[in-house]
Amino acid sequence: MKEYDYVIIGGGTAGLTLLYKAIDTGKRIAMIDKGPLGGTCANFGCVPSKMLIYPADVITTIQHAKDLGIHAEAVSIDFKAIMRRMRGYIAENRKNAEQGIRDLKELDYFSGEGHFIEDYTFEIGGEKLRGKQVFIASGSRGMIPPMKGLDKIDYLTNETLLDLTDRPESMVIIGGGYIAAEYGHFFSAMGTRVTIVQDMDRLLPNEESEISDLLLREFEKRMTVHTNIHITEADKSGAEYTVKGKDKKTGETKSFTAQTILIAAGRRPNSDLLKLENTSIETDGKKYIKVSDELETSKPGIWAFGDAIGKQMFTHAGDREAEIAWHNATNSSRKKMNFAVVPHAVYTQPQIASVGLTEEQAKKSYDVLIGRAVYSDLVKGNAMAQDTGFAKGIVEKQSRRILGFHIIGPDAPLLIQEVTNAMANGRSIDDIMEGQHIFPSLSELVSEALGHLG
Repeated sequence: MKEYDYVIIGGGTAGLTLLYKAIDTGKRIAMIDKGPLGGTCANFGCVPSKMLIYPADVITTIQHAKDLGIHAEAVSIDFKAIMRRMRGYIAENRKNAEQGIRDLKELDYFSGEGHFIEDYTFEIGGEKLRGKQVFIASGSRGMIPPMKGLDKIDYLTNETLLDLTDRPESMVIIGGGYIAAEYGHFFSAMGTRVTIVQDMDRLLPNEESEISDLLLREFEKRMTVHTNIHITEADKSGAEYTVKGKDKKTGETKSFTAQTILIAAGRRPNSDLLKLENTSIETDGKKYIKVSDELETSKPGIWAFGDAIGKQMFTHAGDREAEIAWHNATNSSRKKMNFAVVPHAVYTQPQIASVGLTEEQAKKSYDVLIGRAVYSDLVKGNAMAQDTGFAKGIVEKQSRRILGFHIIGPDAPLLIQEVTNAMANGRSIDDIMEGQHIFPSLSELVSEALGHLG
């Protein structure tokens, strides 16, 4: 049995965030990682996807230039070069991360898949490790829905599509969350005929409904979108694939055919690989690890964060959770994770950013005021020929505290930051309105929305 002060399970961004804090203590540390180092975000998720999506943004900008009186076109799109650039960047980052881990003399790094044999004790490759404190950052993986015939055909996931060298002529995307939406944007911009088939009644069902509705309208200009279709079967005939499902409203059977299929039907935790049944660690009905607001599991001294707990499955949230878990594990004072102020973005075209509650959620517990502003309210928005995007703020009437804010349109992830900072620091809308917003600029969208409450 190898004894450690700290055992870290998972070498994704959240696990690495905690590791680099632990290194400074001079204590004995072990990290267990099934690889690749850097986890989903660095290797299969946000980093490679944004390397692909930015060229898609450039293409759609060129296509919309005619709205400004500029007649331009993307004469050719080098799909191979776009994919090659992305893979080269990911490979270099991975190489640097692996070299950095090897250079840490304070760390015992165990590469591979292991499991708990009891509380605080892990087994990997025939070796047993025990930690005085254990940190679980085991991440998540793509969910593959039960579907007749799927095991007999080839299909893409958010991981395998990164290996593509040739652009698919047509694609059916099964799913309607942010992965489906972002890759729908990417492949349609590349020239692929995209069909999105969503089981639920709208795209991005966790977003403000008005945002989902506008995204659907914009997507339908570039691709085909079907909602409320439950896919049950997949097969291949010749060079094409067909998926079949039932319309949940009419009961009618629908079929969709394309050169390739992308499965983007959500995520599932990797906790089932850890044999948590050998411990006192509790999980919920979806196998995500239960934690307190201080990120401690049901077993004292064992902490969990990131995708493993399934709360806000974003890299920046996981990194902040790692910082809080580390603080609480090593200090007598405790901090709580405020999940209500975690922002997120969806890099479609148009872009989306949100923080806090939707209007529907807020009205269940608060007396609220709603503020709206559209990009075309702004001089800068008109200069950019933006006539559809908008911002929506949800404010508690009495305290004037912001409960939620939602934007769809250019630079949404940048514009939301001002609101996120105010919410995180417990400030009211008056603190935002007191600051001067440059005229003319898109930042006026926030003050316009919060200045027209009703």
